[in-house]
Amino acid sequence: MPEHALRPVTPALYRDLARFRYALRIFLRFSERAAHRCGVTPLQHQLLLGVAGFTGQGWATISDLSEYLQHRHNAVVALVQRAQRAGLVSKHRDPDDRRVILVHLTPLGRRTLTELSRLNHAELTRFRHDFAIAAPRREPRGRPPVGEPESR
Repeated sequence: MPEHALRPVTPALYRDLARFRYALRIFLRFSERAAHRCGVTPLQHQLLLGVAGFTGQGWATISDLSEYLQHRHNAVVALVQRAQRAGLVSKHRDPDDRRVILVHLTPLGRRTLTELSRLNHAELTRFRHDFAIAAPRREPRGRPPVGEPESR
C-alpha cells in the first residue's frame, strides 16, 4: 500500500487541505476576473491555453481539447465554434485524416492568451506560498495563525 494511504487523517491535514483549497479558490477567482477583463469567458481562456499548450505542438484537436477541458466532445465543438466566431481560434481539417479537426490560435487569440498568461503568472508568483502544502504553518494572507485571536 502506498505510504500516503497510511497517513492518519488529523486536524493538521484538514487545515493543510483547507488552506490549499482556499489558495486555489483565490487564484481561480482572480483568473476568472482577468478573463472577463480581457473580453473572454473563463472557459474560452482555458480553451486558448489548451490549444497553445496542452499537446506541446501549438495546436490541438477537438479530442485533445475535450480531454484537457474534461468536457464532452460535442460541448467542446460548440465552444470552439463560439471562439471561432469571436476571432480567437481557427479550425481546419487535418490533411492526413479529414475526420480530425485541428484548432489553432488566431493573432487575436494569441494576444489575449499572452496577456492572460502574464496576469496569471504574476498572480501565481504572488500567491506561490499559499499553494505550498509543504509549509503547513503558513497562514492565508491577512489571517492570524489558527488558534490565535485577530489583532484589533
